Amino acid sequence: MENNLRETAQRFLKLSSRLRRLGPGAPQPENLITSPSHMALIEFVATNPDCGIQEMAEAVKLSTPTVSISVRQLEKSGIIARKPHPKDGRAVQLFLTPEGEEIHQSARGFHRQKFEKLLSGLNSEERELLVSLLERALNAAETNN
Repeated sequence: MENNLRETAQRFLKLSSRLRRLGPGAPQPENLITSPSHMALIEFVATNPDCGIQEMAEAVKLSTPTVSISVRQLEKSGIIARKPHPKDGRAVQLFLTPEGEEIHQSARGFHRQKFEKLLSGLNSEERELLVSLLERALNAAETNN
């Protein structure tokens, strides 16, 4: 059992590497020239507008100073902006600028095309099974975390 888990994990690791390299058939949009860690922060702010730095750090499992530095870089680039928290004068809320929204939408479209290309080789039942199994595995891993 343990051997099978290790072998399967190794196969999955190789597949995830291939998945990262898989292109959607079109080049990556020019406005996506940013690091994967910055894209994770952009995605978090897009789905959690008005979040704080501490909340973001906990969610993406990075230290608050690391997130704070990245947010400053994204702010300097005009992608994220901050505004004072309405009830706590010491805290700030983060949101995407119009340029940040554009980058987020471009990234979502790029990744959607990539996954559509990947899934196009499967029929609808196989796609549903693949996604269901991935959801189940992720739910189990997150519960055990």
